[in-house]
Amino acid sequence: MLYVVPYIPLTIIALICGLISWLLTRWLMPHLIKRLEKANIVGKDIHKSTQPIIAEMGGLGILFGVIIGIFTGIILHPPLSSELSVVLVVILLVGIIGIVDDLLALKSKEKLILLFIAGLPLVWIAPPGVGILYMISIPIIVSIASNLTNMLAGLNGIESGLGVISMTSLTICCIILGKYDVTILSMSMLGALIAFLHFNKAPAKVFPGDTGTLIIGANIAAIALIGRIKLVAFIIMLPNIIDAALKFYSAGVMNRTEQQPTQLNENEELVKPETGFKSLIRLVLRHPEKETNAVKMIWVIGIIFGIIGILVTIFMPIITGNESIERILMLKDHLYYNI
Repeated sequence: MLYVVPYIPLTIIALICGLISWLLTRWLMPHLIKRLEKANIVGKDIHKSTQPIIAEMGGLGILFGVIIGIFTGIILHPPLSSELSVVLVVILLVGIIGIVDDLLALKSKEKLILLFIAGLPLVWIAPPGVGILYMISIPIIVSIASNLTNMLAGLNGIESGLGVISMTSLTICCIILGKYDVTILSMSMLGALIAFLHFNKAPAKVFPGDTGTLIIGANIAAIALIGRIKLVAFIIMLPNIIDAALKFYSAGVMNRTEQQPTQLNENEELVKPETGFKSLIRLVLRHPEKETNAVKMIWVIGIIFGIIGILVTIFMPIITGNESIERILMLKDHLYYNI
């Protein structure tokens, strides 16, 4: 007898996916941390005077939770199986790239190219009738977004905390716009990140590594493209964009071996170096700050842009009704479908 999945509202499915993702990640992390330490996949927490040895590549736990969360959505709502399966493939590919990067330290150009390739499957679920320009932009967006969430990092809880803020904001925006299908992606990632943050906040027991940070950006890109909320996603990611712009403006494309870390003073407060690249973290460090305070300041910036993204979503009908904005949107559609 063929089993038929009973109808469940998409909002409930998204909540179930998020809950399962949270439960599995929360259960897995203590075991994963022990295994990573035993395998000597560890690093120093350089922003502590004692420089404790911390497990790295904990993003494997996030990856596991997100995969099972999205797979749950595929089972509970088969009509979305095609879209969700493609995103699942992209998240897996980006996760694998993160694992390789954590173990082998890929060069910036290598990572960009590999992430571009990882984003190609999303082309299969592009809107019908779009032009080649839009198709090419899809993997580019995945590559850029993944790198952006990977760059604003280095302090306990900063990456996972900003990820929680981003996913919460995107979920609210998708619900406001009635794009309930995309909330399966945001809630799956949100559940995993909330569970991971418990172990990653100061004093951190584990670092996400590129395995964790890259898939956050890839998921944001998938939500933006499938949900057609690229402007909102752009606003929500502005902390990462500002950080990347500051680094690129001050130092160009940097190799991680050339980066000078933020320093500690005698009171165990973070102090920006006299020389070196600029960043969002160093922008908030006008005065020495405890690591937890610096992280909270970055979180507040993320919350502000998240709220702005939500407000833009609420007032979207008024904004798009403006004659000047309408002309811009018509130009955008022309580029999408005719080039």
